[in-house]
Amino acid sequence: MQQLIRHPIILFFVTLLLTALAGWIGAVVLRQRVPISEDSRDDFKLVQSATLTLLALIIGFSLSMAVSRYDQRKNYEEEEANAIGTEFLRADLLPAAAGGEIRADLARYLDLRIEFYQTRDGQRLEQINAATATLQGKLWNATTSGAQTLPNPISALAVAGMNDVINTQGYTQAAWWNRVPLAAWILLLVIGAFANLLVGYGAENAHGSKGRLLFIMPLTVSLSFMLIADIDSPRNGIIRVVPQNLISTALSLPKP
Repeated sequence: MQQLIRHPIILFFVTLLLTALAGWIGAVVLRQRVPISEDSRDDFKLVQSATLTLLALIIGFSLSMAVSRYDQRKNYEEEEANAIGTEFLRADLLPAAAGGEIRADLARYLDLRIEFYQTRDGQRLEQINAATATLQGKLWNATTSGAQTLPNPISALAVAGMNDVINTQGYTQAAWWNRVPLAAWILLLVIGAFANLLVGYGAENAHGSKGRLLFIMPLTVSLSFMLIADIDSPRNGIIRVVPQNLISTALSLPKP
């Protein structure tokens, strides 16, 4: 299930098949075996309307969660760029040797952060995370060593800036792990299937042009699910966070 919701296109076709099958079962199987009597038609319409309303609410709620997480990832990308750019300038507050080493390492660190946002390869991502952790340790040691050489409130600003660089990376990673819960996806699929089952069951005629109209509901639900999964998938979706602030910071850094 986790792999399914990480691939929006595959989720679309799986959901389309599931909901279309549910609608067909309702229109062809249930309607023939258990026809709706005139006395119970009003009750059926009430249940059908309530189920469709619940489906719409859950889709809206899940979309809201996905969009808020997407916005969070964008905000942290901006914060990372600001923190790296600020620390690059604060490196001048340290001794020349330490400052030069920090600026060179920050440039490499910035390249890794840009690649973190752009890569889709899981194996390469592991290499990026390992290299990032190693470089963070090197940067922190160089900053603290330089600050200890000149222990004053001015050099402490460089230490605080490096702390922000490392913290923002951690916040970014946490935001990329923060996804729409699996339980919400299961609920979406179950209610989506039942809603299409009721739509098919309540159809007066499931043949000809009316039968083709019953395909609109599965298609609409599947597209909604795909949109939610796409926004909620940082790497596999079409709607992704572009590291434009990090790229802009990299272009603004002086070339060695």
